[in-house]
Amino acid sequence: MAKVTTGYKDHIAYVTLARPDKHNALNEDMIAAIIAAGQEVAASDARAVVLSGAGKSFCAGLDLAAMAGLAQRDVQSWLMERTQEDANDFQEVAMIWRRVPVPVIAAIHGACFGGGLQIALGADIRVAHPEAQLSVMEMKWGLVPDMGGMALLPRLLRSDILRRLTYTAETVEAPQALDWGLVSELAPNPLFRANELATAIAAQSPSAIRAAKRLIAYAESGASQSDVLLAESAEQAELIGKPDQMQAVAAQLQKPKPDAG
Repeated sequence: MAKVTTGYKDHIAYVTLARPDKHNALNEDMIAAIIAAGQEVAASDARAVVLSGAGKSFCAGLDLAAMAGLAQRDVQSWLMERTQEDANDFQEVAMIWRRVPVPVIAAIHGACFGGGLQIALGADIRVAHPEAQLSVMEMKWGLVPDMGGMALLPRLLRSDILRRLTYTAETVEAPQALDWGLVSELAPNPLFRANELATAIAAQSPSAIRAAKRLIAYAESGASQSDVLLAESAEQAELIGKPDQMQAVAAQLQKPKPDAG
């Protein structure tokens, strides 16, 4: 049975973690399947991605039973080797969603712990069920977040909140996660809401959406103000007057004007 399923409809890619009997806990096969799904979507003509989990949870983190054998390996080698650009395979389950050139919306329900949370952090937008639970759980097992969390969490959380969640491994309810900035919004049906957002994004100029994701990533990378301003101009110069931009303008001009009376 596939550990991850991928489907496409109306320019939207739907990627589903599909190990529901284990709350989508991560083993080596599933990690490989997530990376493969991300690479497939990145190479497609999808304009947005909805990332979700089958069953009762988004992802409960690492499957400790399945991963126990990893401790018998040469840890230094398999953790330090960069197998995916600047990341190892464990980190790529999160970072692949930043490498996908179009927006990714994660629909979170149930447990979103440890590696599962870090996968969700790779998304551009996170929609959570009000009863979802989130945790930076690695400290519970005497570990630190090492699946992209420390590349992503500091962009979302105040330093004291990041430290608290990392040091305590506490479980946080979705409304608190929203208040702290760990999720983007709450919805009674996160998958439905994620699909709404993806549909709205897919209706925009595909080239402008891809340019916007590149530009935001560059602006967040620590580049200087002058370099970011130059990047803005460069991206815009590649959009103005091109077919996608002209189509967007035409679509706006065709909309009925509001009644001023």
